[in-house]
Amino acid sequence: MQNLIEVFLVFLRLGLTSFGGPMAHISYFHEEFVNRRRWINDQSYADLVVLCQFLPGPASSQVGIAIGLSRAGYLGAIVAWIGFTLPSALILILFGLGISWFHVGGSWLHGLKVVAVAVVAQAIWGMAIKLCPDKKRASIAVLSASVVAFLPVSAIQFFIILLGGVFGVIFLRQKEEPVHFPLNISVSRTSGAIFLSLFFLLLMVVPVIAKSSDQQWLHLFDSFYRAGSLVFGGGHVILPLLQKEVVQTGWVSKELFMTGYGAAQAIPGPLFAFTAYLGAVSNTSPSGWVGAILCLAAAFLPAFLLVLGAIPFWEYFRKFKKARLAMQGINAAVVGLLIAAFYDPVWTSAIFNSKDFALAVFCFLLLMFWKTPAWCVVLISAAAGGLFL
Repeated sequence: MQNLIEVFLVFLRLGLTSFGGPMAHISYFHEEFVNRRRWINDQSYADLVVLCQFLPGPASSQVGIAIGLSRAGYLGAIVAWIGFTLPSALILILFGLGISWFHVGGSWLHGLKVVAVAVVAQAIWGMAIKLCPDKKRASIAVLSASVVAFLPVSAIQFFIILLGGVFGVIFLRQKEEPVHFPLNISVSRTSGAIFLSLFFLLLMVVPVIAKSSDQQWLHLFDSFYRAGSLVFGGGHVILPLLQKEVVQTGWVSKELFMTGYGAAQAIPGPLFAFTAYLGAVSNTSPSGWVGAILCLAAAFLPAFLLVLGAIPFWEYFRKFKKARLAMQGINAAVVGLLIAAFYDPVWTSAIFNSKDFALAVFCFLLLMFWKTPAWCVVLISAAAGGLFL
C-alpha cells in the first residue's frame, strides 16, 4: 500500500507540472525515476522508451504505466496512469462543462513552455553521455536527428528505430558482452499473450457489435478505442482520427473541437486527456461526466493492454546478445529522436527572443548544476514568464 501511495503522489505531481508534450514528459520521467529516485537505471529506462515508441498510443503515458508496473504491480500501473492523467483530464472536463476560471494567461503559459526546453536539454545531456559514449553511437544519434528534422513525419521515427537496431548489430560488435539489466516486472508471457489477444479482440469485435447496436455508449467506446489503438507518433497524431470520429459524425461541433484542442495544449499532462473533454461536450448520450470517463477510459485502454502484453516478451527479447547490441543502436537512435524533438516542437514553440533564451539557460543551470527539483524550476519559470516575458 505504501508503494501505491508513493507512485500515485509522484505521478500526480508530474501530471501537474509536466508541460511540453510527450518528449518533455519522457525527460521529466528520466529526471524523476532514473536520476532522483533511482527506481530504474538508464539502460532499462531507455529500453522502455524504445518499446513505447514501437507501440501505438501515447508513448509517455505508456512509459509511466510500465514504471508503475515495475514499482507496484498491476495496481501500480493503474495508479501511475490515474495520477499522471487526472489533473489534465479534470481541467478539460470542467473547461468543457463551461467553467472558465481555469484560464491561464499567455505569459505564464509561455514561461511553462520555456522550462520544457531546459528539462528536455537536461534529459538529452544525461542520456547522451550514457547511451552514446563512443563515436559510433554518437554518429547514430546525430544521423537520426538529422533525418527526422529533414523528414518530419511520424512514420519516419519507426524506421529510424529499426535502422538503429540494424546498425547496432552490424557496427557495435564488442569484445565485452553488453550487460543486461532486468526489468522488475510481474507479468508472465502467458498473461502477456492474454492481454495482447484482448487488445486485438476488442479492436475487431467491438466495431461489429456497435454497428448492429443502437446503444450510443457502445458507439462512443468503439470510436475512442480505435483512435487510441491506431495512433503512432505521439498524442498530436490522434487529432485527425478524433476529428473524423466526433466532428464528421456530428457528435461535437468543429468549433468546440478546436477550442478544446487549444485548451489541451495549454495544460500539463498527456494530450490524450483531450478525449475526456470530447466525451464531456458530446451532444449524444452519455455526455458530461459519464461520457468523459467513458471516452477517456476507451482511448487509454489500448495503451494498457499493449504495454502489459508486450513487456514480458520485450524482457525476454532483451536477454539475447544480438538483441542487446541492437538495443544499443536503438537507444542511440532514440537520443537522436529526442534531439530532433528538442528543436521542433520544444525549442521552436518556446524560444522567440533573448529573454526566452536567458530564462531557458537559467532553468538549465538550476536543473543541471544546482540540482533544483524539476517541479520547483517549473514554478520559477512560470512566475518569471508572468513577470518578465
